Amino acid sequence: MTFQAYIDNIKTKTGKTPEQLRDAAEDAGVYSPTMKAGELVAWLEQEFELGHGHAMAIWAVWKHNGWVQAPKSKK
Repeated sequence: MTFQAYIDNIKTKTGKTPEQLRDAAEDAGVYSPTMKAGELVAWLEQEFELGHGHAMAIWAVWKHNGWVQAPKSKK
């Protein structure tokens, strides 16, 4: 499955784009630019019944767009 297929599947299942999911997370009080991937995964599973892979695809879009911060690497 391609990355775009993941995004298309998410839109079909939830009726929302990654941008709309960010808005929904903000409305629900769970969105923060410093949130962790696990927080997003848990919320998407609870609210939209998305699996881990699909939730991580949303995380990747959010990270790519600068809506969340990539974790700092430990040295």
